[in-house]
Amino acid sequence: MKSLYQERLGRVRQNMKEQGLSQILVSSTESVFYLTGLWIVPMERQLALYVHEDGQCVLFGNDLFGITSLEGWELKLHNDADDPVADIAKTVRPGTLGIDKNWPSRFLIRLMEQRQDLRPVVGSAPVDDARKQKDAQEAQAMREASAINDRVMAQAVSELREGVTEAEMAARVEALFRENGAERSDEGQLVCFGPNGADPHHAPENTVLRPGDSIVLDIFTPINRYWCDMTRTVFWKEVSEEQRRVYETVKAANLAAEAMIRPGVKMCEIDRAARQVIEEAGYGPYFTHRLGHGCGISCHEPPDNSAVSEVIAQPGMVFSVEPGIYLPGKFGVRIEDLVLVTETGCEVLNGYTKDLQVLG
Repeated sequence: MKSLYQERLGRVRQNMKEQGLSQILVSSTESVFYLTGLWIVPMERQLALYVHEDGQCVLFGNDLFGITSLEGWELKLHNDADDPVADIAKTVRPGTLGIDKNWPSRFLIRLMEQRQDLRPVVGSAPVDDARKQKDAQEAQAMREASAINDRVMAQAVSELREGVTEAEMAARVEALFRENGAERSDEGQLVCFGPNGADPHHAPENTVLRPGDSIVLDIFTPINRYWCDMTRTVFWKEVSEEQRRVYETVKAANLAAEAMIRPGVKMCEIDRAARQVIEEAGYGPYFTHRLGHGCGISCHEPPDNSAVSEVIAQPGMVFSVEPGIYLPGKFGVRIEDLVLVTETGCEVLNGYTKDLQVLG
Protein backbone atom coordinates (compact mmCIF):
# COMPACT_ATOMS: atom_id res chain seq x y z
CA MET A 1 0.00 0.00 0.00
CA LYS A 2 1.41 3.35 -0.98
CA SER A 3 2.19 5.83 1.77
CA LEU A 4 0.54 9.23 1.79
CA TYR A 5 3.76 10.90 0.63
CA GLN A 6 4.30 8.40 -2.17
CA GLU A 7 0.80 9.14 -3.42
CA ARG A 8 1.50 12.87 -3.38
CA LEU A 9 4.80 12.35 -5.18
CA GLY A 10 2.97 10.28 -7.78
CA ARG A 11 0.60 13.16 -8.46
CA VAL A 12 3.56 15.53 -8.81
CA ARG A 13 5.25 13.19 -11.31
CA GLN A 14 2.04 12.93 -13.33
CA ASN A 15 1.84 16.72 -13.40
CA MET A 16 5.48 16.90 -14.52
CA LYS A 17 4.69 14.57 -17.41
CA GLU A 18 1.66 16.62 -18.45
CA GLN A 19 3.66 19.85 -18.23
CA GLY A 20 6.69 18.56 -20.15
CA LEU A 21 9.16 18.65 -17.25
CA SER A 22 11.50 15.70 -16.73
CA GLN A 23 13.18 17.12 -13.60
CA ILE A 24 12.40 19.73 -10.96
CA LEU A 25 13.90 21.23 -7.81
CA VAL A 26 11.46 21.90 -4.96
CA SER A 27 12.63 24.23 -2.21
CA SER A 28 9.78 25.96 -0.37
CA THR A 29 9.31 24.86 3.23
CA GLU A 30 5.62 24.18 2.59
CA SER A 31 6.15 22.06 -0.52
CA VAL A 32 8.96 20.08 1.11
CA PHE A 33 6.59 19.38 4.00
CA TYR A 34 3.85 18.32 1.58
CA LEU A 35 6.12 15.72 -0.04
CA THR A 36 8.09 14.48 2.97
CA GLY A 37 6.36 15.41 6.22
CA LEU A 38 9.49 17.32 7.28
CA TRP A 39 9.03 20.97 8.33
CA ILE A 40 12.34 22.71 7.65
CA VAL A 41 12.83 26.48 7.69
CA PRO A 42 16.29 26.81 6.09
CA MET A 43 16.68 30.57 6.64
CA GLU A 44 19.81 31.52 4.66
CA ARG A 45 20.84 27.89 4.12
CA GLN A 46 20.12 25.71 1.13
CA LEU A 47 17.28 23.19 1.01
CA ALA A 48 16.00 21.41 -2.10
CA LEU A 49 14.24 18.28 -3.26
CA TYR A 50 15.20 16.87 -6.66
CA VAL A 51 12.51 14.89 -8.46
CA HIS A 52 13.12 13.16 -11.78
CA GLU A 53 10.47 11.53 -13.92
CA ASP A 54 12.35 8.20 -13.84
CA GLY A 55 11.86 7.87 -10.07
CA GLN A 56 15.04 9.42 -8.70
CA CYS A 57 14.35 11.44 -5.56
CA VAL A 58 17.07 13.30 -3.65
CA LEU A 59 16.85 15.63 -0.65
CA PHE A 60 19.68 18.14 -0.38
CA GLY A 61 20.13 19.86 2.97
CA ASN A 62 22.42 21.07 5.70
CA ASP A 63 23.70 18.98 8.62
CA LEU A 64 22.08 21.53 10.94
CA PHE A 65 18.62 20.44 9.79
CA GLY A 66 18.98 17.27 11.85
CA ILE A 67 17.87 14.85 9.13
CA THR A 68 19.40 11.38 9.42
CA SER A 69 17.31 9.46 6.89
CA LEU A 70 14.14 9.79 4.86
CA GLU A 71 12.25 6.80 3.52
CA GLY A 72 11.99 6.84 -0.26
CA TRP A 73 14.53 9.64 -0.73
CA GLU A 74 18.28 9.67 -1.19
CA LEU A 75 19.82 12.08 1.30
CA LYS A 76 22.78 14.35 0.53
CA LEU A 77 23.93 16.68 3.29
CA HIS A 78 26.53 19.43 3.43
CA ASN A 79 27.81 21.68 6.19
CA ASP A 80 28.44 25.40 6.42
CA ALA A 81 32.00 25.02 5.12
CA ASP A 82 30.84 23.30 1.91
CA ASP A 83 29.57 24.66 -1.38
CA PRO A 84 25.79 24.33 -0.80
CA VAL A 85 24.97 23.52 -4.44
CA ALA A 86 27.90 21.19 -5.26
CA ASP A 87 25.88 18.02 -4.80
CA ILE A 88 22.98 19.43 -6.78
CA ALA A 89 25.32 20.31 -9.63
CA LYS A 90 26.58 16.72 -9.67
CA THR A 91 23.06 15.25 -9.64
CA VAL A 92 20.85 17.19 -12.04
CA ARG A 93 20.87 16.17 -15.67
CA PRO A 94 21.49 18.34 -18.76
CA GLY A 95 18.63 20.20 -20.35
CA THR A 96 15.54 21.83 -18.91
CA LEU A 97 15.35 22.00 -15.12
CA GLY A 98 12.20 23.21 -13.35
CA ILE A 99 13.16 25.56 -10.51
CA ASP A 100 10.95 26.33 -7.52
CA LYS A 101 9.75 29.93 -7.75
CA ASN A 102 10.95 30.41 -4.16
CA TRP A 103 14.51 29.14 -4.60
CA PRO A 104 16.91 32.03 -3.81
CA SER A 105 18.79 33.41 -6.79
CA ARG A 106 22.11 33.10 -4.94
CA PHE A 107 21.79 29.32 -5.24
CA LEU A 108 20.41 29.29 -8.76
CA ILE A 109 23.19 31.55 -10.06
CA ARG A 110 25.80 29.37 -8.36
CA LEU A 111 24.28 26.27 -9.96
CA MET A 112 24.26 27.89 -13.40
CA GLU A 113 27.92 28.78 -13.03
CA GLN A 114 28.75 25.11 -12.44
CA ARG A 115 26.30 23.64 -14.95
CA GLN A 116 26.09 25.70 -18.11
CA ASP A 117 24.28 22.84 -19.87
CA LEU A 118 21.10 23.56 -17.87
CA ARG A 119 18.11 25.61 -19.00
CA PRO A 120 16.24 26.77 -15.90
CA VAL A 121 12.49 27.40 -16.09
CA VAL A 122 9.95 28.13 -13.40
CA GLY A 123 8.96 24.66 -12.24
CA SER A 124 6.62 25.10 -9.29
CA ALA A 125 3.42 24.16 -11.08
CA PRO A 126 3.67 20.35 -10.69
CA VAL A 127 3.70 20.68 -6.89
CA ASP A 128 1.38 23.69 -6.75
CA ASP A 129 -1.21 21.88 -8.85
CA ALA A 130 -0.99 18.80 -6.63
CA ARG A 131 -1.39 20.94 -3.50
CA LYS A 132 -4.48 22.67 -4.95
CA GLN A 133 -6.61 19.57 -4.37
CA LYS A 134 -6.50 18.54 -0.72
CA ASP A 135 -6.52 14.85 0.13
CA ALA A 136 -8.76 13.54 2.92
CA GLN A 137 -6.16 14.16 5.63
CA GLU A 138 -5.63 17.74 4.50
CA ALA A 139 -9.35 18.45 4.23
CA GLN A 140 -9.85 17.31 7.80
CA ALA A 141 -6.94 19.47 8.95
CA MET A 142 -8.58 22.47 7.29
CA ARG A 143 -11.90 21.70 8.98
CA GLU A 144 -10.27 21.48 12.38
CA ALA A 145 -8.32 24.71 11.88
CA SER A 146 -11.46 26.56 10.80
CA ALA A 147 -13.39 25.24 13.80
CA ILE A 148 -10.73 26.75 16.06
CA ASN A 149 -10.95 29.98 14.08
CA ASP A 150 -14.69 30.08 14.76
CA ARG A 151 -14.05 29.75 18.50
CA VAL A 152 -11.37 32.42 18.51
CA MET A 153 -13.59 34.80 16.54
CA ALA A 154 -16.48 34.31 18.96
CA GLN A 155 -14.24 34.94 21.97
CA ALA A 156 -12.58 37.99 20.40
CA VAL A 157 -15.93 39.55 19.53
CA SER A 158 -17.18 38.95 23.08
CA GLU A 159 -14.14 40.77 24.49
CA LEU A 160 -14.54 44.00 22.51
CA ARG A 161 -14.89 46.87 24.97
CA GLU A 162 -14.97 50.63 25.25
CA GLY A 163 -11.50 52.17 24.94
CA VAL A 164 -9.73 49.10 23.52
CA THR A 165 -7.23 49.72 20.72
CA GLU A 166 -6.72 47.84 17.48
CA ALA A 167 -3.27 46.71 18.63
CA GLU A 168 -4.62 45.38 21.92
CA MET A 169 -7.32 43.37 20.16
CA ALA A 170 -4.83 42.01 17.61
CA ALA A 171 -2.58 40.84 20.46
CA ARG A 172 -5.56 39.25 22.19
CA VAL A 173 -6.49 37.33 19.04
CA GLU A 174 -2.92 36.02 18.80
CA ALA A 175 -3.10 34.90 22.44
CA LEU A 176 -6.42 33.15 21.87
CA PHE A 177 -4.96 31.25 18.93
CA ARG A 178 -2.01 30.15 21.09
CA GLU A 179 -4.41 28.98 23.80
CA ASN A 180 -6.10 26.81 21.17
CA GLY A 181 -2.90 25.12 19.99
CA ALA A 182 -2.09 27.22 16.95
CA GLU A 183 1.33 28.11 15.64
CA ARG A 184 2.33 31.76 15.49
CA SER A 185 1.50 33.78 12.39
CA ASP A 186 4.37 35.93 11.11
CA GLU A 187 1.82 38.24 9.52
CA GLY A 188 -0.09 39.21 12.67
CA GLN A 189 -3.85 39.79 12.83
CA LEU A 190 -5.91 42.46 11.07
CA VAL A 191 -8.14 44.48 13.42
CA CYS A 192 -9.49 47.69 11.88
CA PHE A 193 -11.76 50.25 13.54
CA GLY A 194 -13.95 52.78 11.72
CA PRO A 195 -12.23 54.57 8.79
CA ASN A 196 -9.24 52.20 9.09
CA GLY A 197 -11.47 49.42 7.81
CA ALA A 198 -11.49 51.12 4.40
CA ASP A 199 -7.90 49.91 3.99
CA PRO A 200 -8.19 46.15 3.29
CA HIS A 201 -4.74 45.47 4.81
CA HIS A 202 -4.59 48.13 7.52
CA ALA A 203 -2.00 47.25 10.18
CA PRO A 204 -3.39 47.49 13.73
CA GLU A 205 -2.28 50.57 15.62
CA ASN A 206 -3.36 52.58 18.66
CA THR A 207 -6.69 53.67 17.22
CA VAL A 208 -9.33 53.51 19.97
CA LEU A 209 -12.75 51.91 19.44
CA ARG A 210 -15.54 54.50 19.28
CA PRO A 211 -19.35 54.36 19.06
CA GLY A 212 -20.51 53.91 15.45
CA ASP A 213 -17.29 52.21 14.34
CA SER A 214 -17.30 49.20 12.08
CA ILE A 215 -14.83 46.58 13.31
CA VAL A 216 -13.16 44.42 10.67
CA LEU A 217 -11.59 41.28 12.18
CA ASP A 218 -9.53 39.33 9.62
CA ILE A 219 -7.92 36.56 11.66
CA PHE A 220 -5.69 33.74 10.44
CA THR A 221 -2.90 31.45 11.60
CA PRO A 222 -1.48 27.98 10.91
CA ILE A 223 -2.82 25.15 13.08
CA ASN A 224 -0.96 21.84 12.76
CA ARG A 225 0.65 23.39 9.65
CA TYR A 226 -2.68 24.15 7.91
CA TRP A 227 -4.04 27.68 7.84
CA CYS A 228 -7.37 29.05 8.91
CA ASP A 229 -8.51 32.42 7.54
CA MET A 230 -11.79 34.20 8.25
CA THR A 231 -13.12 37.76 8.32
CA ARG A 232 -16.17 39.17 10.07
CA THR A 233 -17.31 42.77 10.43
CA VAL A 234 -19.31 43.91 13.45
CA PHE A 235 -20.41 47.34 14.73
CA TRP A 236 -19.90 49.08 18.05
CA LYS A 237 -22.85 50.65 19.91
CA GLU A 238 -24.76 51.76 16.80
CA VAL A 239 -25.02 51.21 13.05
CA SER A 240 -26.01 53.79 10.44
CA GLU A 241 -28.34 53.07 7.55
CA GLU A 242 -25.38 53.32 5.16
CA GLN A 243 -23.37 50.84 7.22
CA ARG A 244 -26.33 48.48 7.33
CA ARG A 245 -26.85 48.75 3.55
CA VAL A 246 -23.18 48.07 2.84
CA TYR A 247 -23.07 45.16 5.27
CA GLU A 248 -26.11 43.43 3.78
CA THR A 249 -24.70 43.94 0.28
CA VAL A 250 -21.40 42.29 1.19
CA LYS A 251 -23.21 39.44 2.93
CA ALA A 252 -25.39 38.89 -0.14
CA ALA A 253 -22.29 38.86 -2.36
CA ASN A 254 -20.62 36.29 -0.10
CA LEU A 255 -23.68 34.03 -0.16
CA ALA A 256 -24.20 34.42 -3.92
CA ALA A 257 -20.65 33.29 -4.65
CA GLU A 258 -20.79 30.34 -2.26
CA ALA A 259 -24.13 29.20 -3.71
CA MET A 260 -22.62 28.63 -7.16
CA ILE A 261 -19.42 26.82 -6.12
CA ARG A 262 -19.30 23.29 -7.48
CA PRO A 263 -16.95 21.21 -9.66
CA GLY A 264 -16.65 22.54 -13.20
CA VAL A 265 -17.26 26.21 -12.42
CA LYS A 266 -14.49 28.67 -13.28
CA MET A 267 -13.04 30.86 -10.55
CA CYS A 268 -13.75 33.98 -12.62
CA GLU A 269 -17.44 33.02 -12.65
CA ILE A 270 -17.47 32.73 -8.85
CA ASP A 271 -15.80 36.12 -8.58
CA ARG A 272 -18.36 37.52 -11.02
CA ALA A 273 -21.29 36.28 -8.93
CA ALA A 274 -20.10 38.26 -5.91
CA ARG A 275 -18.97 41.31 -7.87
CA GLN A 276 -22.30 41.60 -9.69
CA VAL A 277 -24.21 41.89 -6.40
CA ILE A 278 -21.92 44.71 -5.27
CA GLU A 279 -22.04 46.49 -8.64
CA GLU A 280 -25.84 46.36 -8.78
CA ALA A 281 -25.95 47.98 -5.33
CA GLY A 282 -23.83 50.84 -6.67
CA TYR A 283 -20.60 49.98 -4.85
CA GLY A 284 -18.63 48.36 -7.68
CA PRO A 285 -15.63 50.76 -7.55
CA TYR A 286 -15.25 50.08 -3.82
CA PHE A 287 -14.69 46.32 -4.15
CA THR A 288 -10.99 46.70 -4.86
CA HIS A 289 -9.49 43.20 -4.68
CA ARG A 290 -10.00 39.67 -5.97
CA LEU A 291 -12.69 37.53 -4.38
CA GLY A 292 -10.24 35.16 -2.74
CA HIS A 293 -7.21 32.88 -2.72
CA GLY A 294 -6.37 29.26 -2.18
CA CYS A 295 -5.49 28.24 1.37
CA GLY A 296 -3.72 25.23 2.86
CA ILE A 297 -0.16 24.74 4.03
CA SER A 298 0.32 28.35 2.90
CA CYS A 299 -2.23 31.03 3.75
CA HIS A 300 -2.12 32.27 0.14
CA GLU A 301 -1.61 29.56 -2.47
CA PRO A 302 -3.27 28.44 -5.72
CA PRO A 303 -5.97 28.57 -6.90
CA ASP A 304 -6.42 32.27 -7.55
CA ASN A 305 -10.12 33.12 -7.06
CA SER A 306 -10.34 36.25 -9.18
CA ALA A 307 -11.97 37.94 -12.14
CA VAL A 308 -9.16 36.78 -14.46
CA SER A 309 -8.71 33.22 -13.17
CA GLU A 310 -9.65 30.49 -15.64
CA VAL A 311 -8.97 27.77 -13.05
CA ILE A 312 -11.87 25.32 -12.83
CA ALA A 313 -13.13 24.31 -9.39
CA GLN A 314 -12.42 20.68 -8.59
CA PRO A 315 -13.21 18.53 -5.55
CA GLY A 316 -10.65 19.04 -2.78
CA MET A 317 -9.86 22.66 -3.56
CA VAL A 318 -9.96 25.04 -0.60
CA PHE A 319 -10.16 28.77 -1.16
CA SER A 320 -11.51 31.93 0.41
CA VAL A 321 -14.64 33.85 -0.53
CA GLU A 322 -14.14 37.37 0.83
CA PRO A 323 -16.03 40.18 -0.87
CA GLY A 324 -15.66 43.65 0.61
CA ILE A 325 -16.73 47.26 0.22
CA TYR A 326 -14.31 49.99 1.33
CA LEU A 327 -15.47 53.60 1.58
CA PRO A 328 -12.43 55.89 2.06
CA GLY A 329 -12.61 58.05 5.16
CA LYS A 330 -15.75 56.26 6.39
CA PHE A 331 -15.58 52.51 7.02
CA GLY A 332 -15.11 49.11 5.41
CA VAL A 333 -16.94 45.79 5.48
CA ARG A 334 -15.51 42.38 4.54
CA ILE A 335 -16.98 38.92 5.12
CA GLU A 336 -14.74 35.93 4.46
CA ASP A 337 -15.16 32.17 4.67
CA LEU A 338 -12.99 29.28 3.57
CA VAL A 339 -14.79 26.76 1.38
CA LEU A 340 -13.97 23.18 0.40
CA VAL A 341 -15.18 22.06 -3.02
CA THR A 342 -17.06 18.75 -2.77
CA GLU A 343 -18.32 16.34 -5.44
CA THR A 344 -21.66 18.15 -5.62
CA GLY A 345 -21.07 21.68 -4.33
CA CYS A 346 -19.04 23.15 -1.52
CA GLU A 347 -18.63 22.87 2.24
CA VAL A 348 -18.33 26.22 4.02
CA LEU A 349 -15.68 25.61 6.66
CA ASN A 350 -16.57 28.58 8.87
CA GLY A 351 -19.69 28.49 11.01
CA TYR A 352 -19.46 31.78 12.88
CA THR A 353 -22.53 33.90 12.21
CA LYS A 354 -22.72 36.31 9.31
CA ASP A 355 -25.77 38.10 10.72
CA LEU A 356 -25.26 41.81 11.34
CA GLN A 357 -24.15 42.40 14.93
CA VAL A 358 -24.25 45.66 16.89
CA LEU A 359 -22.26 45.19 20.10
CA GLY A 360 -21.88 47.04 23.37
